Amino acid sequence: MVEFKLLAHDLGRMLQALSLMMAATVVVALIWREFYAVPALIISGLIPLAIGSSLTSYFGGAVEVGKLHGMMIAASGWFLVAIFGSLPFYLVAWTIHLDPALLNAPDLTGRAASTVGAFRDPLNAFFESMSGFTGTGLTMTDDESSLPRSLQWWRSFIEWIGGVGVIVLTTAILARPGSGSLTLYESEAREEKIHPSIISTVRTIWWIFLLFTFLSITLLWLAGMPAWDAINHGMTGLSTGGFSITDNSIATYDSTLIDFALFPVMILGGIAFPVHYLILQGQLRNFYTDLQTRWFFGFLAVGSAAVTWLLNRQDTYESTFAAFRYGAFQFVSALSCTGFQTAGSLGPKWPTEAQLAIAFAMSIGAAAGSTVGGIKLIRVATFTKGTLYRIQGVFVPDTVVRRFRLDGRKLDDAEAAREIEEAAIISFLWVVFLSVSTLVLLLVLPIESGEFTLENVIFEVTSAQGNVGLSSGITGPDMPTPAKAIFLFNMWIGRLEIIPVLVLLRGLFQKFNVYE
Repeated sequence: MVEFKLLAHDLGRMLQALSLMMAATVVVALIWREFYAVPALIISGLIPLAIGSSLTSYFGGAVEVGKLHGMMIAASGWFLVAIFGSLPFYLVAWTIHLDPALLNAPDLTGRAASTVGAFRDPLNAFFESMSGFTGTGLTMTDDESSLPRSLQWWRSFIEWIGGVGVIVLTTAILARPGSGSLTLYESEAREEKIHPSIISTVRTIWWIFLLFTFLSITLLWLAGMPAWDAINHGMTGLSTGGFSITDNSIATYDSTLIDFALFPVMILGGIAFPVHYLILQGQLRNFYTDLQTRWFFGFLAVGSAAVTWLLNRQDTYESTFAAFRYGAFQFVSALSCTGFQTAGSLGPKWPTEAQLAIAFAMSIGAAAGSTVGGIKLIRVATFTKGTLYRIQGVFVPDTVVRRFRLDGRKLDDAEAAREIEEAAIISFLWVVFLSVSTLVLLLVLPIESGEFTLENVIFEVTSAQGNVGLSSGITGPDMPTPAKAIFLFNMWIGRLEIIPVLVLLRGLFQKFNVYE
């Protein structure tokens, strides 16, 4: 039987870390003189701080947790953080609703109040928070540019934190002793270690992430993006989250230079942190010796060329260069699970084949151990090479000793079977939940009216479950409640790679005697 009290201490620590994030957001509100938002943000921080401190105090010191409880802590922790992370959206929205004049911007007051007003619905606020923390980028706002700066920052900040991981943040600043940190680290869909110590690993990850964030912001600013825009897009681009502070994502700038400046930012987010560490140590050969990095660049080259060809064949844009500019950007954005858009709504304008190519990239994702979602390239490589390995084995005598080669490792048959099985199970579950969600959405969305098509639905579900954020136009505050619930579930399981969520649900079913 699952002991839920073992979860409480670590969940409390995660809520304490969340309260520190909200304290930083209060500072942003003060800098931008959004004094009306300060009380709401302070209350938003005090609530998780009080609950988190109570949990950590009442349930004593840290205890060693096994794999089962580690997965449950990861799944419940991300859900809980998303719930409490919705408080700034919800409380600021109600503050503005009760007295819109507090905005002190008469020409934008009505527009901003209307935009923020979507967050007065707690489900919309929760959706925005879950989308941010999971690095998805689908949004409930109609006009991101009219949001208060404090909420623009909060959206970018939670994506930036969520890209690396809530548990990674908690482990870095509230380090726990023993093997528990490793168990939780692995339960957040991470396996690669940079150092033998997991505490040293996560702190190195954060140093790398801070360095690349600074470089990304600087690059975008030099490309012509305003400073505030560069800060936000640098954070959400590197974390492959995709939230924007403009109404039409990166298409707002209509700048070829900014588009191409974002290429290296998104690509950096799609490469595993251990590879970044080795490259920063001067071992540049890892660009081509690391399996996932090789496959990542291979997919980028082939996919960008394919989408460009599809757009050019359909005369979607006026020139081949324009087709490449928009097609390659959207493919890189999809494969890296970033979710920035330069092509406007991908639903009505793009040909079906191009939409499905982008959906395929979103489902694959980039490297495990990076900030991306999707199935991950290591699993695609394992499943592909494993299938060939099994087929070749049919033609080899049983007496022959074979080794399965994977990313520089030589595995015997038993080890290979475990690796292939894990990749196959995750891939299978990914497709199952994608299919079920698509079927449900076909029942609740206005497909019959011709407003959306089957490929639009597949695209949107893949974007949510792949934690990407590209949209065909379905997601918005007027979306039916069942569709919002489906997308919330897709984003949650996609970020944690399904298994921890299923483990948590099974534990809850047992706890409440849903089945014996």
